[in-house]
Amino acid sequence: MAPSACSSPALAGNKKKVVFIMGATGTGKTKLSINLATQFPSEIINSDKIQVYKGLDIITNKVSESERCAIPHHLLSIIDDPDYDFTVDDFCNHVLVALNHIIQNGRVPIIVGGSNSYLKALVEDPNIAFRSKYDCCFIWLHVSLPVLFEYLDKRVDEMLDAGIVDEIREAFVPGTKYDYSRGVKRAIGVPELEHYLRIEKEIDDEAQKEKILQHAIRKTKENTCKLAEMQQFKIHRLNCELGWEMIKIDSTPVFEAVLNGADYKHLYKEIVFKPSMEIVQRFLLEEFNQG
Repeated sequence: MAPSACSSPALAGNKKKVVFIMGATGTGKTKLSINLATQFPSEIINSDKIQVYKGLDIITNKVSESERCAIPHHLLSIIDDPDYDFTVDDFCNHVLVALNHIIQNGRVPIIVGGSNSYLKALVEDPNIAFRSKYDCCFIWLHVSLPVLFEYLDKRVDEMLDAGIVDEIREAFVPGTKYDYSRGVKRAIGVPELEHYLRIEKEIDDEAQKEKILQHAIRKTKENTCKLAEMQQFKIHRLNCELGWEMIKIDSTPVFEAVLNGADYKHLYKEIVFKPSMEIVQRFLLEEFNQG
């Protein structure tokens, strides 16, 4: 792949470089961003509008402190108020501050997350004029939807084993009417489990209680898959209609190996990590080569 495939138009040498890791939920964006940040002097900016809130770390699939490999993360768990409406403007303002901080530290910003409408505003808003200031490299982690859907179902089951019901129960106040259109309660799994949490202490029949819980889990899985499909559609539009010139990495074989219980680590290294390393390395060397 030629370096120009992941660069902005002319005058790249006069711009600061920013790497974007894009993809639907569950496609491994966080893992790749950390892997890359351990190889290059980088800091990571979260672009998941739900992960900006503190709490509900399991249901929001937030990367733990131990998994961050001491890489600085920005816009992660920065909002204390769970009902605060973290807007597109909030996101853009926070990102621009983080970008200045990271670049002043002599590091490469890696923006990673699935809130594509927020990313579109950041890159395309004429008032921000992002492309006039930054040279962008867009890496798109793609997984075919049938395989991704199966993996997402498995991930919800793993979240259940990790304690999402207890996590949501602790944040849930019986008798309170919640607005699930704003704040951290927009996270898939929270509104789906509401009915179960409201009635669980009122029902003595364990079989009936389990039936209601399984229905909530089923809805959580369905809505997670719908989100992934919508995210993939939005990414395709950004790439094809707005000309973001993304480099698409198809990691479907890696996820098939995971689902089949096979050794996926070698596949991940060869199909995802090494190509991404080469893309970023060429992107960062581009200014020198042009000179």
